[in-house]
Amino acid sequence: MRFGYLDIWTNSIDKAIDMADRYAKRGEGYSIGLLGNAADIYPEMLRQGVRISVVTDQTPAHDLLSYIPSGLTLEEAQELRSRDPERYRRMSLESMKKQVEAMVGFMRKGAVVFEYGNNIRRMAYEAGYREAFSFPGFVQAYIRPMFEEGRGPFRWASLTGDPRDIEILDDEVIEMFKHNRRLVRWVENARRYVKFQGLPSRVVWLGYGERSAFGLRINELVRRGMIGPIWVGRDHLDTGSVALPYRETEDMLDGSDAIADWPILNAILNTAAGATWVCVHHGGGLGLAIASMQV
Repeated sequence: MRFGYLDIWTNSIDKAIDMADRYAKRGEGYSIGLLGNAADIYPEMLRQGVRISVVTDQTPAHDLLSYIPSGLTLEEAQELRSRDPERYRRMSLESMKKQVEAMVGFMRKGAVVFEYGNNIRRMAYEAGYREAFSFPGFVQAYIRPMFEEGRGPFRWASLTGDPRDIEILDDEVIEMFKHNRRLVRWVENARRYVKFQGLPSRVVWLGYGERSAFGLRINELVRRGMIGPIWVGRDHLDTGSVALPYRETEDMLDGSDAIADWPILNAILNTAAGATWVCVHHGGGLGLAIASMQV
């Protein structure tokens, strides 16, 4: 709530549902945080027949010892994790199975359902739920079409910490790419709703030619003293930056899901193209490699 991402929170499912219904009937957007365990909340909302439009999940399902199993408090989870890690892993798998079963249930009722890349479908499958892959991962469903256009995340931060630098660059994005209404809408909404944490920064999705043009514009503004030094980079949601069969390279039409060369080739290409720095690193427990760059 401090950063504006939540309007209110509660630990009561019924209260959260009542509030959501009330604001939906008014046609008002309202962000409600429900404190609880997803393995309990998802099945209960499905049982109650709550009308849900979009369902996804961001629990740490890639790590069985980080996921909190159903029925445990944080303190109980910490104690069991230390005392009996194998039992903890089994409980995590069972909870993930319950959670994914509920997600498939929402899908069958007409909701848009996708995995956000945390491997929960595979974990539920290993726990015995054979329909775990009934819904797609978000890269396969929504991001890859942009990859096919050579479009990916382009991000920058003010190294002086001056929010005015970002405001000026927001104006430049809107002017240079005014034909892209989705992009303009994102920048306008980001200005309004996304609060800076740490160095002021922004990220937009641009094509390769668009990135080059905007990078030159940034250099020009820095040279003229209109903004301070700017760090420019990108993240793992980019073409050729990650090889992961359950996320970025899921269900590749040419069967190359498990080919791990893409990030290394990407890093070599970025280096040859004159990037200021390039790094290839581990992907936080999912066994993937990421090439990052700064220009």
